[in-house]
Amino acid sequence: MQLLRQRLAKPLSQGVLAGVLCIYIALTGMMEAFGEREIVTGVLDMGKVVLLGPFVGLGLLLQQRAPNRRVGWIRVLAACLAGIVATGLFILFINAISIRHMFTHASPALVEYMTMGQVAPAAGLGLFAVAALAAGAVGSGLALMPAYWRNTIFMAALLVVGMALLSELISQVLRQILNGRPDRLLFSQGALRPAVATIAVAAVFAWRGLAPRIRLRSRLPQLEPERQRQVSLAMRGAGVLVLLVLPWLVGSYLSEVLANVGLYLLMALGLNIAVGLAGLFDLGYVTNFAVGAYLMGVLTNSGPQATGEFNFWLILPVSVLAAMFTGLLLALPVIRMRGDYLAIATMGFGEIIRLLALSDWLAPLIGGSQGILFIPKPNIGAFTFQTPQHLFYIILAASLVMLVVINRLDLSLTGRRWMAIRDDETVANAIGIDTTWIKTLAFTLSAASGGLAGAIFASKLGTIFPHSFSLLISMNVLCIIIVGGMGSIRGMVLGTLVLIGVPELLREFSEFRFLLYGILLMAVAIYRPGGLMPARARHYRTEPVPQPAGGTPATSSSAASG
Repeated sequence: MQLLRQRLAKPLSQGVLAGVLCIYIALTGMMEAFGEREIVTGVLDMGKVVLLGPFVGLGLLLQQRAPNRRVGWIRVLAACLAGIVATGLFILFINAISIRHMFTHASPALVEYMTMGQVAPAAGLGLFAVAALAAGAVGSGLALMPAYWRNTIFMAALLVVGMALLSELISQVLRQILNGRPDRLLFSQGALRPAVATIAVAAVFAWRGLAPRIRLRSRLPQLEPERQRQVSLAMRGAGVLVLLVLPWLVGSYLSEVLANVGLYLLMALGLNIAVGLAGLFDLGYVTNFAVGAYLMGVLTNSGPQATGEFNFWLILPVSVLAAMFTGLLLALPVIRMRGDYLAIATMGFGEIIRLLALSDWLAPLIGGSQGILFIPKPNIGAFTFQTPQHLFYIILAASLVMLVVINRLDLSLTGRRWMAIRDDETVANAIGIDTTWIKTLAFTLSAASGGLAGAIFASKLGTIFPHSFSLLISMNVLCIIIVGGMGSIRGMVLGTLVLIGVPELLREFSEFRFLLYGILLMAVAIYRPGGLMPARARHYRTEPVPQPAGGTPATSSSAASG
């Protein structure tokens, strides 16, 4: 009996934690807000996913860690019962005693939702208990499945949820391409029709089953290097053509979203040099963004504060150079710092710039808290980049240029020196790398992309204010790098889409944005420490070093030549 209690102590505590998580989600209002968004019409909504999700995860984790299936089922059952008791006591408590003066979301509507819409509390709690036990059983079943089938089910579930959450986007694209309302065949009041959800799940299973066979049958003989390069260039060219027509397919609002994604991608690519390649934890990157924006605003605005009204294209490289100079000034006092000390110092530098922008001392030049108005849009001759679709092309061109530049830096000897410093600065110094110069270069070059993004941002908005350059900008860009994958250019693109593009499309859940940010960061840190798309390991060719007569053969690597 004592052995049984010892074995069940941990599952019971984990079940209570799952119940507490459900209570926390309920009190924050997330459950009710998500419950208004249906996934499959009349079958499933996001609130039920949030309510029962902890029990699915509980069953999955406990079954995976159990020594055998029988013990696993016992642990899952005990944990689910503990979670049900904790959540049930909470439901009975807020049903008997009003605590809305402390928690505004603890309402009768919340109780009704958590008890599956039942009027009688006993019937509602019984129905919730059955649903929670079923969710735990589903999690256990997933743990017992082969990885192939488990991954297939996860992909199908992700596809169905994604299509439902992005129903407005899909509907708008379909209306742009096709006449009439073809989206009504797929969605009903923003949710997937049951038949469509079934077809989507079947399509995922069919694709997972047929794709390996298709790849095996269509496998071509190994192409020559020149032919491979031509195929790669053709695929990249096709991708660029898709991006060129994309704004006109998705409309003005989604073009605005794509433009915001592009601006953050520019900053992420720049900060990736300092953080991802050189390992310099920079929390003051918003400084470069602010310098580029304010320089563009001051030198191009046509209002009462006008100082010359220069052309956008003339000031754009000046903004980049000014941001690089700012990066150099930041590097000089902090270049010998590491880790947390470097992060705190750069964060302080960013706050100094924000306070200077708000100060009365610089108000005659940059407007202080009133900001800068009347910043003109870019133009070429008589043509003005006025609409979001037009401005998208400027951001796309800047992003492609920075992608090429940073990719070349990644492959260069300088990039390998940065990575050597990131891995072990002491060893890098010992093999002859001038760490002071290389770190200064990383700060300076990373600032260029931030200044470029800031200049385009100022011209895009037409007005800039100091509150647009808070520490939150730096934190968002840093989160993109961590979630996407440090040092991975593909990861920067994916991370920007996940952290910037998706929240813009799901504005209805904007109040929970930072809560979900934190959950995502914890999940990535635990399950994908390298990011969603980690950097690929590079293998450098070594060549034999000529040896004097009687010497021992050796090899040299360009990566170690420093």
